[in-house]
Amino acid sequence: MVTLEDVARHAGVSLATASRVLNGSTRQVGASLRARVEQAAQQLGYRTNVAAQTLARGASNVVGLVVHDLTDPYFAALADGAMRVAEDQGLMVMVATTHRDPEREIAYVATLNAQRVRAVLLAGSRIANPGVTRRLREELDRYRATGGRIACVGQDLLGADTVAPGNAEGAAELARALAGLGHRRFAVLAGPPWLITAQDRVSGFTGALAELGLPAPQLVHGTFDRDGGYGAAAEVTDATCVFAVNDVMAVGALASFRDRGIRVPEDVSVAGFDDIATLRDLVPSLTTVRLPLSDMGARALELALDPSEEAREPRVERVSGEVVLRGSTRGLTPEG
Repeated sequence: MVTLEDVARHAGVSLATASRVLNGSTRQVGASLRARVEQAAQQLGYRTNVAAQTLARGASNVVGLVVHDLTDPYFAALADGAMRVAEDQGLMVMVATTHRDPEREIAYVATLNAQRVRAVLLAGSRIANPGVTRRLREELDRYRATGGRIACVGQDLLGADTVAPGNAEGAAELARALAGLGHRRFAVLAGPPWLITAQDRVSGFTGALAELGLPAPQLVHGTFDRDGGYGAAAEVTDATCVFAVNDVMAVGALASFRDRGIRVPEDVSVAGFDDIATLRDLVPSLTTVRLPLSDMGARALELALDPSEEAREPRVERVSGEVVLRGSTRGLTPEG
């Protein structure tokens, strides 16, 4: 393995000079010396040890990404976008998973602050608990006081740069599209009642139905995952169309209906929300509301790393969803 000492010897410079050129030091090195060091590194095939740099500098080239559930494709897509930005800027990403425990989220922010990471990205819904939100904001304020930068994907509740998906608006558009197919009797697999993302999607969907003069849907709560959708679907009665408030719940619903011999979409239509890329090959293909998840993760980290004057005040960028009608929903005749 070629070492930094090898590069310095080959270039005829001191080890300190070689280190300043190749390890990103802020100290200036003359153009001729820099060229010699870079040429020597290229000739010898030297590669910078990013992990060693991280240990040497604290964690100034590390960003922290805190997600609720990395096994959920929604968060994996957000993380992919953030990691692309980090790689482009020569940064490392430290990922923490809260398993939807808000106490863990607060603890992770404190840990990342202690490790002096450059920025923290929080990805995921807030919960309907003002006390928890206040404590998280206080922890974030302590991190900001040391020069840390923060961005969020979710609701604008933390006084930080935020990429905010249009959950209520997208669900309302979906309700209107499904009603346009002739559906009048709906059920909503509503997720946990304390999760604000789920609340927003339920309120948008039910509000649009009310504006259309249609009956209120049956609401069935469950966990925000595949098993939650599976169990909630078993409680649905007398609906021609089922809206699951995220795609992974919709996948559980499809499995639940299949196991009970209920055909989709012949017997009941099913729709989700998010348009997770890995689920687009489902049979039948899933009607949903598309969010640009990877781009949202990328944009959030760009906001967190923005050094401009405008970045001193929190910014909110709202992202609209797009209704995508696919094979899991069908049109009904007036007789149903």
